[in-house]
Amino acid sequence: MSRPQHFGWFLARGFGPQGWGYPALDWDYDWTRPEIYQEAARTLEQAGFDLVIIEDAPSMGSPETIDIRVRHAFGGPKHDPLLLAPYLFQATKHLGVVPTVNPAASLPYTSARQFATLQHLSANRLGLNVVTDTGSARHFSDAAQLGHDEAYDRAEEWLDGIRSLWRSWDEGALVRDRTTDVFADGARMRRVQHRGTHYSFDGPLNALPFTDGEPAIVSPGGSGRGLGFAGANSDVQLALAPLHEASVRAYRAKIHDAAVAAGRRPDDIKILFAIQPVITSSSEEADRLVAASAHPDDSTLLQIARKQSSDLETDLTSLDLDKPLDLEIFGPHVSRGSIQRLVGDRGENAPLRAHLTALVRAGRFSDRTGFVGTADEFADVIEELGEWGNDGVLLWGDFHPVSLHRTLDELVPVLRRRGILRREYTDGGLQANLRAF
Repeated sequence: MSRPQHFGWFLARGFGPQGWGYPALDWDYDWTRPEIYQEAARTLEQAGFDLVIIEDAPSMGSPETIDIRVRHAFGGPKHDPLLLAPYLFQATKHLGVVPTVNPAASLPYTSARQFATLQHLSANRLGLNVVTDTGSARHFSDAAQLGHDEAYDRAEEWLDGIRSLWRSWDEGALVRDRTTDVFADGARMRRVQHRGTHYSFDGPLNALPFTDGEPAIVSPGGSGRGLGFAGANSDVQLALAPLHEASVRAYRAKIHDAAVAAGRRPDDIKILFAIQPVITSSSEEADRLVAASAHPDDSTLLQIARKQSSDLETDLTSLDLDKPLDLEIFGPHVSRGSIQRLVGDRGENAPLRAHLTALVRAGRFSDRTGFVGTADEFADVIEELGEWGNDGVLLWGDFHPVSLHRTLDELVPVLRRRGILRREYTDGGLQANLRAF
């Protein structure tokens, strides 16, 4: 039997219009109400998933590109995932809930108090997906936008400050002795005084200390600075890398080296590779989908161009599909990594059609060219990852119940029969479940 791995779900649309643009919208769920998310969270818990990570982007983008981002609801609107978390905790008993948080958006003391509250309310099931998006900085202050590495420096100071507040109650400070009527010992609370580059605040924190672990820290960064941040701070790393043995092992080695350099153990951080599978009922159906994707029509390419326009905050839909893509159209606010994912190794002389077609083109699990195939074929991939030392995977999609069941209905039984997916949870919350294997 294969060794178990950790499974998570990345709610790629965030707290936004679930199902928009797909026929499932006619199920008539209201994305602004908690019921759709609660139903999906219960499904993930029944399936044995460790956590759900809720994507977020507090900004709709630059004033010039707002229409691109909201026209088809790819880039917004989005509501605050931190405020959705209590509803998901209420609907479940074991599932970890990980809203995305941005250090630019709130001060350390406020954040530490809010996160401590949710950790206690959820019985230790809170996680925090720490992102360093700088494009939304103008919404929070009139300070100059930070560069890439400086944003990570701020995130590190923010997180260090939050942890200092969480730990400002020394051992023995929480007394709760009813016989002496003493609830807490103020002499055992440390006077935190933080005066840093980006933040200044005092403690101790006006929230109960943790007795069963702090919220889990998740990070998505793939740059050298981002990997360093993960190695020093994270419990879970959201990994984006080709699922070939050499690249998987190399990526894991970078994270583990960063952890050791920060004085941690390699197994202190779980690395989850992000996959967006298309589960089919038969190999024949998978072959048909892959063959159809090789020659997309213009309407399909236009749909991909709309999403890329939102992600890149640049209108691709008005460009000639058959002319080379001029990279000068992308302003300095656009992530270089996002541009590279669009262009790939085709070069800037390739027509836009070639770039969009490459994004549409699908491959098979069976020959390791892509992520289309049967549940058994997907399970083969997961077992192979396990042989390379993998910790787990993060499936990708929106939170519409139709999306979850389309992916999980046939997959969960296969993974469980092979011993890859847990059947039972460990007591103690998200951190305990991450440490269970």
